[in-house]
Amino acid sequence: MDLIDRLAEHKTLGAAPRHKTLGAAPREELAWLAEHGTLRHLEAGEVLSHKGVQVEGLYVVLSGHVTLSVDRGSGPQKIIEWRTGEVSGILPYSRLTTPPGDAVAQEPTEILSLPRELLRALTHDCFVITSILVHTMLDRARLFTSSDLLNEKMISLGKLSAGLAHELNNPASAIERSAALLEDRLGEAETATLALGVARLSDAQLAAVDAIRNTCLARAPDGIRSPVQQAEREEAIADWLADHGLDAAGAEALADTPVTIESLDQLASAVQGPALDVVLRWAAAGCAVRSLASEIQEAAMRISGLVTAIKGFTHMDQAMVADPVDLGQSLANTVAVLRAKARQKSAAVAIELEASLPFVRGFAGELNQIWGNLIDNALDAVEDGGHVEVKASREGERVVVRIIDDGPGIPAPIRERIFDPFFTTKPMGQGTGLGLDIVRRLLRHNDATIEVDSRPGRTEFRVAMPIDETQNTGPAR
Repeated sequence: MDLIDRLAEHKTLGAAPRHKTLGAAPREELAWLAEHGTLRHLEAGEVLSHKGVQVEGLYVVLSGHVTLSVDRGSGPQKIIEWRTGEVSGILPYSRLTTPPGDAVAQEPTEILSLPRELLRALTHDCFVITSILVHTMLDRARLFTSSDLLNEKMISLGKLSAGLAHELNNPASAIERSAALLEDRLGEAETATLALGVARLSDAQLAAVDAIRNTCLARAPDGIRSPVQQAEREEAIADWLADHGLDAAGAEALADTPVTIESLDQLASAVQGPALDVVLRWAAAGCAVRSLASEIQEAAMRISGLVTAIKGFTHMDQAMVADPVDLGQSLANTVAVLRAKARQKSAAVAIELEASLPFVRGFAGELNQIWGNLIDNALDAVEDGGHVEVKASREGERVVVRIIDDGPGIPAPIRERIFDPFFTTKPMGQGTGLGLDIVRRLLRHNDATIEVDSRPGRTEFRVAMPIDETQNTGPAR
């Protein structure tokens, strides 16, 4: 059977099946393709096209199986394949120059190869084949796009999961630790309460006891004492206890409370002797119980806040429709999700929003993915102890979000390529080269634009978005 017959559509009984993609084309066009193409045979494992090397031409798969795989740091992953009856390689009007990975024959494969330089002649002489191949190119572009989006979402999900696990671990551990200590402190508080009842204090002494209790109820000072400050406080309280003839062993428990030496002096002026020791043990136990309960509450609120931020970041409880979006909340949720990464690099992330910032109209989940990629890249760029600024303000009929970092900057020779698919400056396994390409696609879907300025010490990405016409101003801030 000649090559044209292998491509053409056959209608006679018992004839070989036509080529799935090109079989419906006129026979004269298939003859042109057969005349100008070259028949090639590939063995299993043989490379048809190499990553980073210009694709030589159009490949019509007559039999066999070819796959294109991309290594994104964890080994080659198949992203597209071609079998008998399909077409690969450079297609008419395609902008493809070099593939993102190697195309390898998985079994003995036979292809008809048309050189790249003959594509213009193909489009001139073979109208039907050209139309078929243009549709094939569009289908391939949609497949690549959906594959890229899914892969980038999975990578984002992995980062999100790692950051969330790290963030949730701290408050969860605090709850576990505080709950374990709470049982012991409650036992101490019960024992101290019984002893306080036996002491039979006067009304004046009970008033002094209430005063020391109110000290425990007061808000603790901002910040956390350093180990040196805590040791100095324990030593001062131990000296005070010794001066009043009391066991200095209680200094550690009292040092963990907000009581001051002045409040202890006021108590000692009203209560003396063994009763003072009972009151101090009762006050220390009561303060410890309240402190542990407060820590558990704060840790639980922290977990609740993280869950709220994650829901806002993923927009998991909203339909995928364009709606008014509060950028302030969107940016805050994104920063909350990336806080663990910022903490690992001791990087500061500051948010500065214009007062009464207008709502924008867009797809909230997509916008959060945009901010996640841009802020994550900024954190990757800065050195340990670096700074990232997130600013949003109204400029005319659009809202502009600026994400600024003080990293080394983007070298001028590669600045125009950072939005290209699969282009990355990160080491193998740390970047796919898809993040900014995905950002650009999502911005187009949200009728937004992006620009970048970069020099050593300052890189700024500017995203301009349309204001939502149904909202005059955003929420009061």
